[in-house]
Amino acid sequence: MTFCSLLRSFCTKPTDGAPDASASDEQKESWFQRLLPIRKIDPGTESHSSLLADKDTVYELQIHSVKPEFMEKYLGEYETFVNRVHNKETGAQLAGSWTVEIGDQDEAIHLWKYSGGYPVLNRSKRTLRTEKEFVDFRISRNKMLRSRRNQILLAFSFWGDPQVRDGSNIYELRSYVLKPGTMIEWGNNWARGIKTRREKNEAVAGFFSQIGDLYNVHHLWAYESLESRKDTRTSAWRRPGWDACVAHTVPLIRHMTARILVPTPFSPLR
Repeated sequence: MTFCSLLRSFCTKPTDGAPDASASDEQKESWFQRLLPIRKIDPGTESHSSLLADKDTVYELQIHSVKPEFMEKYLGEYETFVNRVHNKETGAQLAGSWTVEIGDQDEAIHLWKYSGGYPVLNRSKRTLRTEKEFVDFRISRNKMLRSRRNQILLAFSFWGDPQVRDGSNIYELRSYVLKPGTMIEWGNNWARGIKTRREKNEAVAGFFSQIGDLYNVHHLWAYESLESRKDTRTSAWRRPGWDACVAHTVPLIRHMTARILVPTPFSPLR
């Protein structure tokens, strides 16, 4: 049998239980439903960001890869920079600042908050681009870096805003790259799943990207120690609902990364 005749035979005969031409529309629909996963999620008529976040506040995640020999100098100059930004009252507010303890080494991560949304972000960026003291800082800073990147984020409304914590903590930044088109499904599942992770106050914040690499999600957690992290994550599996959250969201992930972070001396989140 030639390839063409084999192909014609396949196309004209039902295979593996597929409906033939005489099957009813209801039977055909039932077969396709078994073949393909159906997501019964109603995104509504608004944008996904409007459904998932408070659009009046935006965040900026900055990741700086620092030359190892310059880390102490870099942190000192960045603290001075933060104080000047706050004194200028541009609307930019440092929410948290860390160095990476476990993960890509010699990285500094800064989370900036812009209450008032994009108009405040635009005003702040314009000031940083044009005023001499900030231009001088940028020239000095760039000499200490190997690379840098940033993203503009929105916060998932069901997480709440990052809150200052008592005592000394380590932080975990878990970053996910999702399949395009799955952000609503992710949000729906985590809105339920996060309720099982608030017992020990470990949930800090959750964000998704708006500008930069898209379909990126970042979850920020706080723990007293690595041992506390292990115990907290283990106990989550004993609470109803956490297993369902994991089972429904893992298939949406293309790539994930976990970093353990240590707060800088000037970080509001300690």
